[in-house]
Amino acid sequence: MSHDAMTPGPYDDPGSSSEGTRSRRAPKPRKRRRGLKITLGVLLVLLLAGGGTVYWLYSRLDGNIKGVDINKALGEDRPEKLPTAGQNLLVLGSDSRAGAENKELGGGGDVSGARSDTALVVHIPEGRQKAVTVSIPRDTLVTRPECAKTDGSTAPSAERVMFNSVYAQVGPACVVKTVEKMSGVRIDHYMEINFAGFKDLVDAIGGVTVDVEEAIHDKSSGLDLTAGTHKLNGTESLSYVRTRHGIGDGSDLGRIGLQQQFLLALLTEIKSQDLLGSPTKTYKIANSATKSLTTDEELASLTSLSEFARSMNGVDPASMETIMLPVAYDKKDPNRVVAAQPQADDLWKAIREDATIPESAKKSPATGG
Repeated sequence: MSHDAMTPGPYDDPGSSSEGTRSRRAPKPRKRRRGLKITLGVLLVLLLAGGGTVYWLYSRLDGNIKGVDINKALGEDRPEKLPTAGQNLLVLGSDSRAGAENKELGGGGDVSGARSDTALVVHIPEGRQKAVTVSIPRDTLVTRPECAKTDGSTAPSAERVMFNSVYAQVGPACVVKTVEKMSGVRIDHYMEINFAGFKDLVDAIGGVTVDVEEAIHDKSSGLDLTAGTHKLNGTESLSYVRTRHGIGDGSDLGRIGLQQQFLLALLTEIKSQDLLGSPTKTYKIANSATKSLTTDEELASLTSLSEFARSMNGVDPASMETIMLPVAYDKKDPNRVVAAQPQADDLWKAIREDATIPESAKKSPATGG
């Protein structure tokens, strides 16, 4: 996997600085493409259940999903949607401490609010045959545009703001707007999952197998893995994608490769599950996937998620390309990074135009060791 994103080790201060702010090809999927999309299996469960149980199952899963009206919040001041632009999805991993389980998984403490622990722009080209994932380092300094707050007031534009702070200061719609302003890419959909949801999803599918290239010993999170193949449960997986002290230079950038590697491993594991043959397991996975999920209003229903999933059924995790937004160490604060030019502009231009990404646009001056 390429470089990029989630957040500090579970016991790090989410607002602390980085010190500077690597992926094995996933196995080829079976020819019968079963259930990369959890929601398709959910529909089968509903069909099999029958009667009042159908309504109860549907209502419970549908009610799990929370929606954010991104379009209303952003208005018309957005990048143009090009005919050949494919679909662009912003995925956030939130480090919210809301609820006892999230607080425990986040390391406890008195940390309030939430930050965008991980940020991925997923580009699905026309034809839905492959996808590109761009990770945005949480310590990237950005210009936050003027945004409307949920209480009706306005947050003024601000320069040199740490990317992961936008969520905490103004909310998810402003994160979308910030990404659109910095990239010129129209974001079609938004998804967010918190600590507890991530852990429960991994446990529901029976764990995820990863290949650890170098031993990881992170005293802060307690993650201790030797080099080699490991099957991680939910709690271990969360520590794996959030570790920073056990790899590289201890910065945010060093763990991005682990996060991208894990993403592909997770998608491959879901795709390999016999969801159609196990309605009970399918429901368990779907319940885990939806109960901690927040989406834009257009996706905030089981029916809409199913339709979106069905449109992406041809996307193969083995062909997904993972890239870290090219960044350089900030000249004023070496603990922060800024978008590297012209690489970042070239990357976003290729995504906007649904074109091949130049190799030069995939190289980041700052690597995090």
